[in-house]
Amino acid sequence: MITNTELEYKGNLYPNTIVDFYRDTDKLYFTTSNGVILEITILRDSIIRFRYATENIFEPDFSYAISEDVSLGYNELEVNETPTEYLVETAKLRLLVDKKTMRTQISDLDGKIINEDELGFHWEENYEHGGNTVKMSKITQSAESFYGMGDKATHSNLKGKRVSNWVTDQYAYGKDQDPLYKAIPFFIGLHNNKSYGIFFDNSFRTYFDFAHERRNITSFWADGGEMNYYFIYGPQMDQVVKSYTNLTGTPELPPMWAMGYHQSKWSYYPESNVREIAANFRKLRIPCDALYLDIDYMDGFRCFTWDKSRFPDPKKMISDLEDDGFKTVVMIDPGIKIDKDYWVYQEAVENDYFCKRADGPYMKGKVWPGECNFPDFTNPQVREWWAELYKEMMSETGVHAVWNDMNEPAVMEVPTKTAPLDTRHDYDGHPCSHRKAHNIYGMQMVRATYDGIKKYVYPKRPFVITRAAFAGTQRFASTWTGDNVATWEHLWIANVQAQRMCMSGYSFVGSDIGGFAEQPNGELFARWIQLGVFHPFCRVHSSGDHGDQEPWSFDNEVTDIVRKFIEIRYQLLPYLYTMFYRYSKDGIPMLKSLVHYDQEDHQTHFRTDEFIFGEQILICPVQEPNAQGRRMYIPRGTWYNYWTDEVVSGGMEKWVVASLDKIPFFVKEGAIIPKYPIQQYVGELDIEELQLDVYYKNGVETSTVYEDAQDGYDYKKGRYSLRNFNFKGKEKELVINQFKDGSFITSYKTFRLNFHGLPFKMKKIQVDNETVDLKDVKLNGSNNIQISKDFTVLHIIGA
Repeated sequence: MITNTELEYKGNLYPNTIVDFYRDTDKLYFTTSNGVILEITILRDSIIRFRYATENIFEPDFSYAISEDVSLGYNELEVNETPTEYLVETAKLRLLVDKKTMRTQISDLDGKIINEDELGFHWEENYEHGGNTVKMSKITQSAESFYGMGDKATHSNLKGKRVSNWVTDQYAYGKDQDPLYKAIPFFIGLHNNKSYGIFFDNSFRTYFDFAHERRNITSFWADGGEMNYYFIYGPQMDQVVKSYTNLTGTPELPPMWAMGYHQSKWSYYPESNVREIAANFRKLRIPCDALYLDIDYMDGFRCFTWDKSRFPDPKKMISDLEDDGFKTVVMIDPGIKIDKDYWVYQEAVENDYFCKRADGPYMKGKVWPGECNFPDFTNPQVREWWAELYKEMMSETGVHAVWNDMNEPAVMEVPTKTAPLDTRHDYDGHPCSHRKAHNIYGMQMVRATYDGIKKYVYPKRPFVITRAAFAGTQRFASTWTGDNVATWEHLWIANVQAQRMCMSGYSFVGSDIGGFAEQPNGELFARWIQLGVFHPFCRVHSSGDHGDQEPWSFDNEVTDIVRKFIEIRYQLLPYLYTMFYRYSKDGIPMLKSLVHYDQEDHQTHFRTDEFIFGEQILICPVQEPNAQGRRMYIPRGTWYNYWTDEVVSGGMEKWVVASLDKIPFFVKEGAIIPKYPIQQYVGELDIEELQLDVYYKNGVETSTVYEDAQDGYDYKKGRYSLRNFNFKGKEKELVINQFKDGSFITSYKTFRLNFHGLPFKMKKIQVDNETVDLKDVKLNGSNNIQISKDFTVLHIIGA
């Protein structure tokens, strides 16, 4: 083992011998003779923070990523010293700190190594900008796989890859192109059936090498700032993801209409075009909840203005659309046109709200309006001002939601595509350059937007969308995967990106369905819709310069297929809403990659196509032209084919038939799937009965249905309905127990239970221990009954 005695190798500096240690409650401090301090914080028994200082000095401890609501507290913390190391033990982990090198090793309580330093922390002084390039290298464990990292357009397993985080406007990006629009420096390691996560909380440009340069070494580093990372132990991947998501936060529930189908284009104008699009949706009976207005609704691309020639009375248009069930979403970009007659520009100049260059002048950049200045959203006063700018738009004009685009920030006609690195930022009282603030710029813009929308749509819930994001942005906004392309490869990319984002704590995600750039044919559009309706955020968006991309833009067959799948999404809204409730409350991702679903099955470690939608639905998109089916991996367990009710056993690859009007779609045995009737928009119908599709299992399964008023904040006062169903099936009987919580009264009084795969004919039905006449439950054939929603125990006995 190399000893770090004032070691310098290839310009890198290393900690040497530890000469001092002390403990301050949950914090442990180790200091070396060459001025390196390691601060270890025990957040929970399974979460440890590592923070390194050089020259005996820590930077101010500040993070945009960490949630104020993070759960803290451990059960056990013991520190012992030996001649060669310090041993730290919690109720779940053992941590070794080597006295000679400050390298660390983490193992479970059985002594099995989970993660260990190779060279560990080292750094290189940055003489050009000041500060250090900070580095960490780890030993790659045997057969270790890596996942996470946000929107990377590459294979879900990152083993052998190198990626970087620098939020970038990447129009028409390709597979494996990097970096993209998001910077989420969080990865999950998996080996020996044990999973852990590392979140590198550093907003500078960061890099991750997953055994790419050296096959047995995993490393990460940053162009500045501190080596500051959180180690999160599972051992199950779902525990890692939940803990990371708790660390960086979850959003509150959005309005249910935000989970409907949305239609967008660059751009719908004038007003007559918007009204025509809306009329076509209703005429063709294709459900839709929101229409989007891109930059062409503005006066000369000036944010917070309207082009009165195209939209002479936006308030009336928005009101008329709302009467027909449509919400209106408008785009707002960060670039403010330099125009002394423009009120937003005037206010920003008067209050000194724009970003400045190092020597004092405002930072300038060309965007859609021409030359622009850019607000410094890292300044709390600027965020407050920005939030107030939404007052007229939301309160008076009636806009329902806002879409923040170009907020990397994107700058045209410069090689970097963004602001100069010497641009200065307040960084909430910690002044810095754009090197540090770049990755969080879009996050802080959308945070300010969220605050304004939340204030001015109250008592409704806010809905905000962002393109750029850093870890934790999920607290404020949904997102999409940026300017993709209408190709089959991009359909594959969209699938992988959505799974990866959900695994990275950011579940409210979707892609531009059909592709933003170029024109899909009808088959590709239909196949993309079939994927997109199973993404948490569901929106068609296109650049518009190549033709139309509405559901009816292709032939009648495609239109019918698109309608069919959008209708399935609307039927599944209570299931989707429950998924979001579990994500918001418990950090459970809305989509799960198969490795997340079953990490112990090694066949899942390299799967990219299949995913779990919520907890109990398995989806596998068709991603090739002219396909009448595909091979897919069915995870372990027993699953029902949604279309045929055929029962299949998992743990193997199977050929699944999927003509153009179908997608491989399976439901877990024992599941109880709630469904609403098809609506043209959320809230169109008073739901008179909740349909429960019950998939028989000889065994036990639990299902959940969460409901509330679908908007507003009464749910936070206990006015919600949470139903947990415990299913227990035997050869000739089944029992469903219902456990209810919350004071919300649903509009329906009955359940319609549709039984799938029931192996017997119903002979006797008991509800809450009382036998009921089969006529009273409207027995339809042998698989369909109606009962009161208030039952506690349903017992069905078969012949």
